Amino acid sequence: MRTLHLTLRRLLLIGGFIILLLLAYAWLRQRPQDLPWTDLDLAQPIGLFTGRKLAALTGDTATCKALLDRAGVDYVAMDPGGADQCAYADAVRLRAEEGAIALAPSAVAPSCPVIAALKLWEWQVVQPAAQRIYGQPVRTIRHFGSYSCRRMYGRSQGDFSEHATADAIDVAAFVLKDGRSVSVLHDWKGEGKDAGFLRDVRDGACDLFSTVLSPDYNAAHRDHFHLDQAERGAMGGRACR
Repeated sequence: MRTLHLTLRRLLLIGGFIILLLLAYAWLRQRPQDLPWTDLDLAQPIGLFTGRKLAALTGDTATCKALLDRAGVDYVAMDPGGADQCAYADAVRLRAEEGAIALAPSAVAPSCPVIAALKLWEWQVVQPAAQRIYGQPVRTIRHFGSYSCRRMYGRSQGDFSEHATADAIDVAAFVLKDGRSVSVLHDWKGEGKDAGFLRDVRDGACDLFSTVLSPDYNAAHRDHFHLDQAERGAMGGRACR
């Protein structure tokens, strides 16, 4: 009798495990963005591997541009430029679109993977947060630039910055539809709406960019968010501060 009970118990455990696997499989089939081997789709919600897939677009310009095209993003592909460690080949410049967030200055041309992440950030993080907190959308994102042939922190030695290949952008402020500005420099500290908004969009960026650095990181980032798509491999580390 005891042997029969043990056998039944094992069968129940195995059956329960199989049911859990089937439920997990069914759920994941509805969320391909949570699987590492599925193709990236900018129309899907942000998933567990969206950020890594965006970073993996570096060096695959054709795929990145095809993603922007399918998502209806209006852009101009820039000619390759720079040289050596400061060479870039996949920079794109957004065209003005009605209803879309404008970048200011508008001439900025980050790499295609950065633009793809910025658009997802706009659609699924920034605008939802703005509507929830302010009841209105963001009209403009002000920035400090993207491409800059320099080493990290402007040092004379050491690793080159992701800015050296246009794989980064520094975001300084958000201008709401009514014209009010919410800036990293002036509004990061405190407990009010503006500070909450800035923290929400910073945290959301961490799901899309390889590196997100804010005033929480150091004094050098007291006035901006540094967002980049550094390549660190499929299982490489990600930075969110």
